[in-house]
Amino acid sequence: MSGLREEFLRLLREDVEFRYAVVGLLGIEEVLKRIDKNTEAIKSLQEQVRDLQKQVRDLQKQVAKHSEVIRSLQEQVRNLQEQMKVLQEQVRSLQEQALKHSRVLEEHMRVLERLVASIQALGLKYGLSTEGAFRESIKYLVEDLLKVYRVERWVYYDSEGVVFGYPSWIEVDLLIRDGEHVLVEYKASVDRADVAELYRVGVLYERVTGVKPKMLIVSPGIRKRAKELADKLGIECRGEVLEV
Repeated sequence: MSGLREEFLRLLREDVEFRYAVVGLLGIEEVLKRIDKNTEAIKSLQEQVRDLQKQVRDLQKQVAKHSEVIRSLQEQVRNLQEQMKVLQEQVRSLQEQALKHSRVLEEHMRVLERLVASIQALGLKYGLSTEGAFRESIKYLVEDLLKVYRVERWVYYDSEGVVFGYPSWIEVDLLIRDGEHVLVEYKASVDRADVAELYRVGVLYERVTGVKPKMLIVSPGIRKRAKELADKLGIECRGEVLEV
């Protein structure tokens, strides 16, 4: 019996068919086959799970890429919004500059209208030769000064009577460029009283504004004594100097 048992055990260990035959005889052959099938099924499911896990990882990578694209687009939108704000500010600034230039142009036109009226009146009063001399002076004012200076009209109530010795309104054309201010008077003819008057206007202007102005007189006829006084007072004269 001992030898038979040893042989039986050996066959179970070494002979698969014998082992299945014994299992079948014991009624569990079908169970083992099902276990083998389940084992294969489990292996297949494990493969499917690995495939799904790989697909999930790929999807996660795609989601991450899309998230980065969305963040980039959001940043671009923010940049565009900032650029729009800058452009809107530039448009507002240009509109303000255009309005400012329009006002300057209107003032230039008013100055030119006054000059044209003066020229027409002077042409009748002094003749064409004097008018031509005055036009040369006006050319200097218009082509040289008005191109680079801003034109304004300074109006101030001289309550102390600095200019005329009694309270009065003072009006004078004013050219401004950076920190330079120029008071301009254009007259049919100029004598010392006109020079002295503009000088006192300059004194008043400096007292009121704190800016020492330059002064310019434009006229077709400047008396010699007026020109001499203007030179002493630092007032520029443009026009024909008359030997009277």
